[in-house]
Amino acid sequence: MADGFRIYEEKRDSVVVLRLEGFLDAHTAASFENAIQKKVEEGETCLAVDGSKLNYISSAGLGVFMSFIEELRDKNGDIRIGGLIPKVRQVFEILGFTEILQLFNTVDEAVESFQSER
Repeated sequence: MADGFRIYEEKRDSVVVLRLEGFLDAHTAASFENAIQKKVEEGETCLAVDGSKLNYISSAGLGVFMSFIEELRDKNGDIRIGGLIPKVRQVFEILGFTEILQLFNTVDEAVESFQSER
């Protein structure tokens, strides 16, 4: 992984949780993109992102979410985000991503939202 950015993964029933730490920007977006691509190739369609330790996101990082959202939804899945710190959540809100992506207060709520639909 690139300096200043880490991705940790865990499986909770049918939901893959990707915990992001550090700075998601043009230098680190490829790592995140590769992690999601690997999960999609493995047949995973329900992804929850834990953003509680994500300190910064750039447009490149936001673009990663957008590049997979349609494909996952076409497969009856989704990417849902939980636990964003206020300054990162504000970026999603200001740029209108809350109209496209579901944000939750915690990653547990994001995971539960998948489970309540099944």
